[in-house]
Amino acid sequence: MDDQDKRLLNAIQADFPLASRPFQALGASLALSEGEVIDRIASLKQQKVVRQISAIFDTRSLGYKSSLVAMRVQPDRLAVPPSSDLQWTVERLHTMTGADSTRILPTLRLFKIGVQLDMEGKSGAEREEPREAGYSDVRRPAAGPAGLRGVDIAAIHELQGDFPLVPEPYRPMADRMGLSEESPFEVARHLQGQGYLRRVAAVLHHREAGFRANAMGVWVVPPQRAEEVGKIMGSFRGVSHCYLRPTYPDWLYNIFTMVHGQKAKDCQEIISAISAATGITEYALLYSTKEYKKVRLKYFTPELDEWEAQARQSAGAAPLDHGMLAANPR
Repeated sequence: MDDQDKRLLNAIQADFPLASRPFQALGASLALSEGEVIDRIASLKQQKVVRQISAIFDTRSLGYKSSLVAMRVQPDRLAVPPSSDLQWTVERLHTMTGADSTRILPTLRLFKIGVQLDMEGKSGAEREEPREAGYSDVRRPAAGPAGLRGVDIAAIHELQGDFPLVPEPYRPMADRMGLSEESPFEVARHLQGQGYLRRVAAVLHHREAGFRANAMGVWVVPPQRAEEVGKIMGSFRGVSHCYLRPTYPDWLYNIFTMVHGQKAKDCQEIISAISAATGITEYALLYSTKEYKKVRLKYFTPELDEWEAQARQSAGAAPLDHGMLAANPR
């Protein structure tokens, strides 16, 4: 990658324009032609650096329940089957994997979410201004009280897929929706205003982009300091996710910070800076050692329902009425 590639990657991770010719708009800010931008992104996708360009939605606002799930599993039984709806599915996965113990760790407080790998070499141990520090509960708008319209769900279907590398990528989406070319932008802006759509951006493959070390820093923070400390932790440039989660008698860590670095020492540098800034010294680093599965969640699609129906049938459990859930996802 040359310097122009790195600047382009930083730009498309931050924001992909909601405009008729988004690649042209990107090029104007980077002194590149529309064709150069498309060619460079195509090359970066071929190199597996760019994973996809698409809309990024607020899962909770869309009515979905999600959780980090931690399992202690004997080494000879390591397995990761598909996942679906929460409590029943976690119990089912516990049984299927033969886990020794399972802990559900949902988000109690979102201090930051926003993976943006800095390709131009800035230290992840630097802190950002609050307005630059990513998406959080403070910046999250309340979900629209009117709920999702049919046109909103149609737009979500279109915008959540990988955008084609053509001068007008939104035009085929509008055609499939049977709308004018400007309509997807209007719907997208409505979804943003209603708190459903966070942004449109590129997602990278961390390792191929040069960030080969990924660590979850887990912290024991006094409950009365959780709000204060969470905001400080989320302000660090190298932190992509910062959450408050529940504790258990055998798991006392309540704040989770995901950090990324080119090497393990980069992750440790960020964690050490966080510890110095907060005064929290009781923590652990959980490095990713093997990736079994990593996919973007697709909203309002039948695959999840189909898997759960099959799993419930095989387990002899009563089926869920997914038709009602789809019609009223909240």
